[in-house]
Order: sequence, then structure tokens, then C-alpha cells
Amino acid sequence: MASHTSPSLTLAVSRRRFLVGAVILAVTTGCASRAGSRVVGPETMPSGPVDDAPSDSVSETTAYKPDGPTSVTAVTSTELFEISRTDEQWRQLLTSQQYDVLRSAGTEAPFSSPLNDQHGTGDFTCAGCNLDLFASSTKFDSGTGWPSFWQVNDDAVLEEKDSSVGMVRIEVLCRRCGGHLGHVFDDGPPPTGLRYCMNGVALGFRPSA
Repeated sequence: MASHTSPSLTLAVSRRRFLVGAVILAVTTGCASRAGSRVVGPETMPSGPVDDAPSDSVSETTAYKPDGPTSVTAVTSTELFEISRTDEQWRQLLTSQQYDVLRSAGTEAPFSSPLNDQHGTGDFTCAGCNLDLFASSTKFDSGTGWPSFWQVNDDAVLEEKDSSVGMVRIEVLCRRCGGHLGHVFDDGPPPTGLRYCMNGVALGFRPSA
């Protein structure tokens, strides 16, 4: 999907999730997990297995814009991703923490990522496929404990409506490999007013030459 300054709508692949027993204490600002039993910041998240197998169903996908989300319907197909690997291949390629976030929609602990303190000039990339996602000039300190950005690179991500924890949020996925990166919120700074709240473990950093 393009950045919020681009009119492009993108398609996303739905992933079935079976969530068991959720107690939501507070979900207003954090980058919450969709899978795995963990406490992240103010949230106690649901536990249960995640099924990443392709589905034959269709899903409602959202292209999030400053003036509100616009819903479209996407046919699920692994061909939407330029980079597609089996679950076993992803497990071999990624660390256990990267796999938990990128492939199982987990969430790292706040203030745990070294990228919180990365203020160099360069690009933040997808840890799963090295696609450039965010320019360093768009990074800001949100105070949440997760790397945050006010704008995404053009044609870098897909954004999908996520209702898995009892509230509607916009999940951010890598456009090229489908990896879960985090969520986007509308409480960011100017000029976009957006906060891309990303898991640092799902990112890499490529300094400018």
C-alpha cells in the first residue's frame, strides 16, 4: 500500500485466528498482540493458536487514511506477496522472537528494542525481507516504548482491519512478505497525525551510505 499521501488501495491476505479467553484491561495506545498469552504494557492479551495457512475466504481489508478508513474486499491469495515461504522456512530464517511477531502477530515487550534509540540517518526495513519501510526522518519518540513513525514509504505496507482483541484497529503488514509489523493509530504528530507503532524486532536498520 502507498503512504497516506497516496490514493492507492491495496489488497491484504486474511489469516484465520482462533483466540481463546480474552480479558482486555485497557487498549488505547499500545501495539497489542493478536496471538500468544502475554502482558504488554497496559494490556492482557488473549491466548490461543494461530493458523497461518491460506484461506479460501475473503476478508475486509482497510486502506487507512487521515479522514477515515475505506474498506475494500480482497480475495485471499498467496500470490499477492512477492516473497512467500513455508512456515518451516520462516522458522529457519527468523529468530524465535522475529517469528513470533512477523509470522504469528505477536508483540515484543515495550522499551525492549535497540531501535528505540536508533537516531541515525537511513531506512528502517522489514526484518523478514529487507524491504525499506520507513525513512529515518519520519521516526519520532511516541513515549510508548515501540519505534514509531509518522509516515510509511510509498508502496511499502498493507493495512488490514483487526478486530481480534475486542476493538477495531488497523494492522500493518509488510507489502512484500506479509509479515506483521504493528498497528497504525491516528494520534501521531503533524504533518500526517498518524502513529505507526511498530515492533522493533520486526524491523532492521540500513544506514545511509
